[in-house]
Amino acid sequence: MATLRTTSVGSFPKPDYLVQARNRFSRGEISREELGRLERRATQECIRLQERLGVDILVHGEMERGDMTTYFAEQLGGFAISPPVRSYGNRYYRKPIVVGPIERRQPMATEAFRFAQSLTDRPVKGMLTGPYTMADWSFNDYYPTRRALVLRMAEVIHEEAVDLERAGARYIQIDEPAISTRPEEIELAIEALGIVTKGLSAHTITHICYGHFEKIYPRMLDLPVDQLDLEAANNDFGILELFRRQRPHKEIALGVVDVHSHVVEPVEQIKRNIERALDVLDPERLYIDPDCGLKTRTWQEAEAKLRNMVEAVRQVKAERGLA
Repeated sequence: MATLRTTSVGSFPKPDYLVQARNRFSRGEISREELGRLERRATQECIRLQERLGVDILVHGEMERGDMTTYFAEQLGGFAISPPVRSYGNRYYRKPIVVGPIERRQPMATEAFRFAQSLTDRPVKGMLTGPYTMADWSFNDYYPTRRALVLRMAEVIHEEAVDLERAGARYIQIDEPAISTRPEEIELAIEALGIVTKGLSAHTITHICYGHFEKIYPRMLDLPVDQLDLEAANNDFGILELFRRQRPHKEIALGVVDVHSHVVEPVEQIKRNIERALDVLDPERLYIDPDCGLKTRTWQEAEAKLRNMVEAVRQVKAERGLA
């Protein structure tokens, strides 16, 4: 059985040529076709980098996406988009506004997935933003309650997940970072994710980060997915104390490098992080990845962090005699 498989959470930094192209497209200076060509070029570079480093389960880098919620909202009926609002620090995004009944007009993620998967024999994750996060990070000017909005989003995201599976996705990740910030709504998040994953045969994952894990544990273990992908490096692996109190029955993908730091963690430090996790978790059900998406880092930092992460896993496996 494979142990300590490596992966990444989703986003990669956009190359400078793509950042410039996106700005030019927004000003009407280049066509959608030209922008798409450059997005595919960047996607190929992202896939080749992961292959070269030896990552086991790949991501396509989300080169076609600006923001993880706005990207989908712009393609759905029932949404308008706000002017830029601050996310954190000096980063801004255009926040979705629900102004009518949400309708899915066409597949939104399958084209990018198919292209990325065609470039490699290694599995590429199908990547979706989850219904709870889509609702929580949008203004609601239409649905009578948060619950009604979340559950309608779940139905729409389920349709997208089914199409990803039909397109060949063996791993489908539903990102739900907002779950950990509103612990009082964990039951709603569980219900909504159950709608998304119902009937899927693909390996399902949800990514949660930068919140109050202690306030939703152990209930978050009931999220209806095969794997929980969780940040750990950013909070000094405090989540391991929760695992000691009640061992998870699911697979865990654990973030062992901090994506919000410019510091490239040395291999030895990452090895110590992995060893700390192995004190609590079985290697057959432990995946290793960064805390979150790498888009906030430079391309050089992202590559260096992943390179050291993969090397650390290789050394730990060799030292422990793991396959």
